[in-house]
Amino acid sequence: MGFISRIKEQYAVSDDFFILNDYLLETPVILMGFNSLMDWTLTKQNLQTYINTAADTGLGLEEFRTVLGQVETASGMDKASAGLLQGKLIIYFEQENSFIVMDTVARTLDRSITPPVNENVFQGTLSSFTEDINSNIGILRKQIQSSHVNVSSYTIGSEETRQLTLVYYEGHADVNLIEKIKMQIEQNKHQQIDNLQQLSQRMMGFRNWTLVPNLNQTELPEEAANFLRNGRALLFMDRLPVAVVLPSLLWDIFVLGSDRHMPLPLMMFLRALRVIGVMLTLILPGTYVALVSVNPEVLRIELALSIAQTREGIPYPAIVEIVLMLLILELIIEASIRLPKNIGPTITMVGGIILGEAVVQAKLVSNLLIIILAATTIANSTIIGLQQSLSLRIAKYIIVILAAIYGVFGIMEGLVLVFAYLSSLHPFGIPYTSIMRCKKEVNHG
Repeated sequence: MGFISRIKEQYAVSDDFFILNDYLLETPVILMGFNSLMDWTLTKQNLQTYINTAADTGLGLEEFRTVLGQVETASGMDKASAGLLQGKLIIYFEQENSFIVMDTVARTLDRSITPPVNENVFQGTLSSFTEDINSNIGILRKQIQSSHVNVSSYTIGSEETRQLTLVYYEGHADVNLIEKIKMQIEQNKHQQIDNLQQLSQRMMGFRNWTLVPNLNQTELPEEAANFLRNGRALLFMDRLPVAVVLPSLLWDIFVLGSDRHMPLPLMMFLRALRVIGVMLTLILPGTYVALVSVNPEVLRIELALSIAQTREGIPYPAIVEIVLMLLILELIIEASIRLPKNIGPTITMVGGIILGEAVVQAKLVSNLLIIILAATTIANSTIIGLQQSLSLRIAKYIIVILAAIYGVFGIMEGLVLVFAYLSSLHPFGIPYTSIMRCKKEVNHG
């Protein structure tokens, strides 16, 4: 089967695919591409400009072909298919059974650079990554203007191909870490990768069933640049508007690079608040259960009587009370994400207030529990990163269950269990609880 026949069989059923007969310096050619991916009118004008310039300068066909692009033999069907799907123009020379992949005037299919949506910036740059991988790398190079920022690109997938790019800062990143990441990509680049879960499991080889996210991510170029300076590597995947940070470490939930725009005391204060927020998220719900149902003798008698009075008439134990309200709170948080932005905050705020007031009036939960839940939610919101906050929201249920069984001792058991689990993680051989720091002096020779 000929080259053109294979192309027609593969793409001719698509109405946005075109195949045209034309002449290039009096040589018959066949032009192929997708109208949906290129501006054909402007591309045709550019091609005609090239032809007129070549005719005026007396350029031969062979020299002219090298100007348009690299000449490939018709046996390179994969290169032709990849070029078509990337919005390129295929110029096929039937007499020589060869083709050229020519750059085109692409249609504007990507949004412009906008402020971040999911990560708020207190002080720092307001740009964020987009879905175009080349734009993302360009934005990152604006942040770090150094020749030692290396970029390695890969084409991954078999049936559906995507571009994956590895970025690292030579002299800052550990050589063994970069080699391990490259080896994982090379071994698994045939895998079909459509989302971060598949990137983590199929490409990087991480376990899928883990409480802690294996891949950290950021949509802020400034934060991505700070990760590079601190010895991390970044992965960009086409059509994904975030930078994936490797490896993901515990310290990431407490530290933002933009913190350093503030004086040192203020920076330390903010990071201390985040540490306190993590501890309150884990401990507060379990403490309520332990002190109400297992170890009330720990409290002063006045406080114990006050708490007992707030729970008067509640028909079930504290563990059922708090788990029920925690689940309702999780539903409210999820609803606030899914609802339209113009009505979501209003509905969730009014719904939360009405629901909280109603359950207290109906003697289904105590007033103190509402305070505990509000404090826990606020504390959880101080954590950096959505996936990290979700992990802690799940971990607190483990501590609540242990607190209901063993009381205050169960809280300590739960904390030990959580931190032991975190200490057991070693992404790419690096302890999850370690702190990867940038070298103070980097000698590039």
